[in-house]
Amino acid sequence: MSSANKLTIETPEQTSLEFPLAGIGSRFLAIALDTLLQMASFLILILIAIAALWADFTGIMGKQWVVATLVFIAFLVQFGYYAFFETLWNGQTPGKRWTHLRVIKDDGRSISPYDAILRNLLRIVDALPTLYATGVITMLISQENKRVGDYAAGTVVIHEKPLLEANSIWKTAASPAPSLAIHPSAQLTVDELQLVETFLERRLNLDAETRRSMARQIAERLGQRLGVPGEARPDPEQFLEAVAEQRRNTARFR
Repeated sequence: MSSANKLTIETPEQTSLEFPLAGIGSRFLAIALDTLLQMASFLILILIAIAALWADFTGIMGKQWVVATLVFIAFLVQFGYYAFFETLWNGQTPGKRWTHLRVIKDDGRSISPYDAILRNLLRIVDALPTLYATGVITMLISQENKRVGDYAAGTVVIHEKPLLEANSIWKTAASPAPSLAIHPSAQLTVDELQLVETFLERRLNLDAETRRSMARQIAERLGQRLGVPGEARPDPEQFLEAVAEQRRNTARFR
């Protein structure tokens, strides 16, 4: 569900996760930066090809292999650049990283290599007939600013907002999770554990107020389930970190 340029995900625990959606302007800025990097790569490949063609130490067959290799690398740069970086950097390319954007699944999960490859294969369709016309039209009529590749892969592009103004939150994130006397987190359902992990993974994408509100709601729900009174979990985020850490430790020694 999306509204007011936000993607809202309703979890099975009746807790809402909100992610700010990236608009056409910010997405095209990221594409422009990535395109500049691709062009720089092509220029380097051209210079290497020229040097190889004029080199005295390479025979005719050797030169052909060098040129063929460079053409293959250029093909990979053109068609594999986005999928490679989005897989390697969890939904980001250099352009998206510089503009604080990230690709995620519709349900808030991280994208898989298959998702990255599928959404970027369809850039060919989005670029038709020229200047990403199809992609722009699709994003304009989509509530979630999706292009054709996003529809096929079930993905959206969101803003990652720096939380520089939220000093208290940064202090919380920097401090170690306390050792809380909580009941084993194995009592939680799979959906509840996934909710905790999703929040902890995506909290840096949220604005300060939304982040505090969501942490408080999730901590209250899980605190009641685990029998942890409010005074024993004064910091909601640290409580959730402790629950997640205990769950990881429990799984590690099974």
